[in-house]
Amino acid sequence: MVYLHHLPRWALPLTMGILLLIGMVATGWLGALPLLLLAVFLGWFAYLSWPSLDLPGRLLRLAALAVLLLFAAGHLVGQF
Repeated sequence: MVYLHHLPRWALPLTMGILLLIGMVATGWLGALPLLLLAVFLGWFAYLSWPSLDLPGRLLRLAALAVLLLFAAGHLVGQF
């Protein structure tokens, strides 16, 4: 977390956007890997913020993780 704090403010959103773009454009495991990395990162942030969230915030984070994992699984089985 300290390392992320020392990065420029634009570095994290740009990295997440690039991972999402590559994950949506690429096929097979090349598309699934960036989506899985993004899901791991968002899951880590959800874990860190979980105690301070109310129910709608928790459900939104779970839904975002589920969508990313479903898209990654779709890439792995060749449907997306």
